[in-house]
Amino acid sequence: MTRPPAGYTPGMHHISPFASDPIKETITQANAAQFAAKLTAGQQAMLKIYPTYKLNVYQTRRSCAFPERVYEANKRNAVTATMTEDQNGLNDAILGVPFPIPTNGVEAIWNHRLRYRGFKFRRFFGAAAVNRDGSFTLFKTQDEGILHYSGPGINQIGDVTDIKQLKNIGISYLNITTAPARLAGSVILVLDTINAKELPRQAWQYNPGTRRVLRAPELSYDNPLFNSDGLATTDQFDMYNGATDRYDFELKPTVEKFIGYNAYELMSDKHKYKELLTATHLNPDLGRYELHRVWVVEAKLKEGTRHVYARRTFYLDEDSWNIVNADLYDGRGQLWRNQEGPVVNYYDLPLCSSVLEVTYDLQSGRYVAFGMKAEEKMLDWNVQDINPSQFTPDAIRRLGQK
Repeated sequence: MTRPPAGYTPGMHHISPFASDPIKETITQANAAQFAAKLTAGQQAMLKIYPTYKLNVYQTRRSCAFPERVYEANKRNAVTATMTEDQNGLNDAILGVPFPIPTNGVEAIWNHRLRYRGFKFRRFFGAAAVNRDGSFTLFKTQDEGILHYSGPGINQIGDVTDIKQLKNIGISYLNITTAPARLAGSVILVLDTINAKELPRQAWQYNPGTRRVLRAPELSYDNPLFNSDGLATTDQFDMYNGATDRYDFELKPTVEKFIGYNAYELMSDKHKYKELLTATHLNPDLGRYELHRVWVVEAKLKEGTRHVYARRTFYLDEDSWNIVNADLYDGRGQLWRNQEGPVVNYYDLPLCSSVLEVTYDLQSGRYVAFGMKAEEKMLDWNVQDINPSQFTPDAIRRLGQK
């Protein structure tokens, strides 16, 4: 799907091109066993625990698409891209996914981390940690960033590609909390590097209470994710982010799974957050699942390293390289959390990315949702008024004091 459907105009919430599709199957606690082979471990656990949880399954539509220059870059990267010796850095790739034909699990994870999401973006989104009774506190955030890896001027086909052109910065990211009032004005700045051995992730945080900018090395790995009430780790943002040095990643064969796809209703402005955020799970009547092939990556904690998740199973959409699901296991080997990132085609560009991210804690019955857009101004994947000078500690100090 490379162009918007009839009725869409720039700036509005994306409308579903497939709104008339009927439900083909509804998977519930009663019939889950019949579909077990095509469900993730997390989905099976949700169906077992919560009688109200269900998956409405629709026709499979492989709608994901990207600009043609991205596909051309994929072809080039397939024969040029390499990883550094420690597999925690990248060489000779730009713009497209670095390893379109992955041979191991780390390459697949690199594809997710550097998948195409435009060049400059600005988003407005809500986040909520939802209690077992359905009550929640709403956080509101504005974030913006530059995806240098996808930038113009370094992506012409035929050029010699060199990560040094980017000064080792893959993403410059800024996050500003705007609500609730007690947290408003908090700012997070992250410069995410491509070769972590040469230069680890750099992060700072501005606290409006102290009016100070401090280095924030805790914005990585399994430290608690901001505004998540302890229900998610920092490296769960965007389903998985950051360095790959704490896990061994094993690539499994592709399989078919029911995943959140073309899930436009989850970000439609027709639905308020109170309708979306129901007790124990998102409102299942607003979800859309389709049967798609996914890459499977098993991540196991390396000996001598630490993380609250001893094992993670990632499911990556074949067409977009988004991680769409993850099963998260604790140190005892027990399934602890189920993570979902349903995707849509942002057809005005086009590109494919998540509509929101949700992590279900299967032990407490609570969950946290990030990236909600229904009550916010729609995100902009093609912002022009962002420049690198905004992504410095001095800049976020000035921003916080405004």
